[in-house]
Amino acid sequence: MRDKIRFVRRGRVVELSNVAPTETLLDYLRLREGACGTKEGCAEGDCGACTVAVGTPSGEGIAYRPVNACIQFLGMMDGKEIVAVEDIAGPEGPHPVQAAMVRHHGSQCGFCTPGIVMALFTLYHTAEGTPGRRQVTDWLAGNLCRCTGYRPIIDAARETIDGAPADRFALAAPETAELLAGLDDRQDVFIGDSDAFFAAPRTIASLAALYERHPDATLVAGGTDVGLWVTKQLRELPKIIHLGRVTGLQAVEDLGNAVLIGAGATYAAVERVVAGIDPDLGELWRRLGSRQVRAVGTVGGNIANGSPIGDTPPALIALGASLELRRGTAVRAIALEDFFVDYGKQDRGRGEFLTGILVPKLAENQHFRCFKVSKRFDQDISSVMGAFRITLRDGTITGARVAYGGMAGVPKRARSVEARLIGAQPGRMTTWKGAIEAIAEDFKPLTDMRASAEYRLDTARALLAKALVEVAGAPTSITRVTGRREALHDA
Repeated sequence: MRDKIRFVRRGRVVELSNVAPTETLLDYLRLREGACGTKEGCAEGDCGACTVAVGTPSGEGIAYRPVNACIQFLGMMDGKEIVAVEDIAGPEGPHPVQAAMVRHHGSQCGFCTPGIVMALFTLYHTAEGTPGRRQVTDWLAGNLCRCTGYRPIIDAARETIDGAPADRFALAAPETAELLAGLDDRQDVFIGDSDAFFAAPRTIASLAALYERHPDATLVAGGTDVGLWVTKQLRELPKIIHLGRVTGLQAVEDLGNAVLIGAGATYAAVERVVAGIDPDLGELWRRLGSRQVRAVGTVGGNIANGSPIGDTPPALIALGASLELRRGTAVRAIALEDFFVDYGKQDRGRGEFLTGILVPKLAENQHFRCFKVSKRFDQDISSVMGAFRITLRDGTITGARVAYGGMAGVPKRARSVEARLIGAQPGRMTTWKGAIEAIAEDFKPLTDMRASAEYRLDTARALLAKALVEVAGAPTSITRVTGRREALHDA
């Protein structure tokens, strides 16, 4: 067991043993290093002003991903390279992305600019060829700018990024990879004592043993939810167990008729796999937060936090997903819809944690649709989320799974709706009118800042109707403004 964290900064290894459980990466950069180019804006992972690049080994090189430093705990950086905006210029002058931003007048007040530059730095190292406008805007969805407007920023990106990174980070990638490989000692990390600690177990067995001893500890995977408990709610979290180093917990495995997703797998790691199940899942994943959020946020975390407005649970419930839970050495399986008991309450015992999600693929006669409705198209919380799996035989519905988020205290199946869909024909609206009306039997939604109860009921009805007319053959060019048809075209 190791009592310090180690990471790479500016080509050298940094070792720290004085790490508080919830000290953020942003505070480390600004307060300890004095690297104040990284800004604090919203302090909740929305504005992107605090974006830095985090590097991890990939093949013989380094993969850089954008991360919101404000909600990343410092201990989570163990074994990684951290690149901030001050680091990317070289002796020869500004980084190519920085130079292009200057040429195209992509900055005015400058507060958001460091985060934008770092987001584009990661695209510079990730893109395959010159990115299209849609790829650039998707990459910048987590960076807010209210001065310049995005056109010159997008122009700067498209002029500079060509899929062949040639900066000093690309040239130093083999040496950096060797440094990071030397940090991987496969030991558990534990900094603190039994009353307050930051821990990062290396194996599922050591995680199970530690959590069984400290069931009051907070489990953290990507920090995109728990980070806000600290920065916005100002909660004291004396015991943190980070899941990001647990071997096997990030695995994504195609089993042929199903996909097994490790509870620690990030949205980014899973995106292509779920898009292969259905384009609607790929579009849903694209709208799950920003690149910064998807780079570290996990599917398991989205489920385990039990939010009634989590985006992935309704879609996965409609697909018939199940969970694997573990406490100590005991393992059990449970249907995903049964995991959510009540608002803020899940079927998970003390010391028990989620290890994996099994997601069935679609049969040839099954059709899937899911729709997210939110006030802002990108990076926003759902007002209503609807997901539908329809099984057809000779044009008649023989099976239906319908799930909604934002309509109750938990993500929930619409059992009355499902029953009334059996025997209906998607091409004949009169046969499923009763199913539309049954939504009011399954849900009594609340009114809040995102939507009224009436709006939610009307929207839930409209989403079901849209799904059915699409299954019946209506072209998405008529039923949708954006989404599925772009996903199909991009594929």
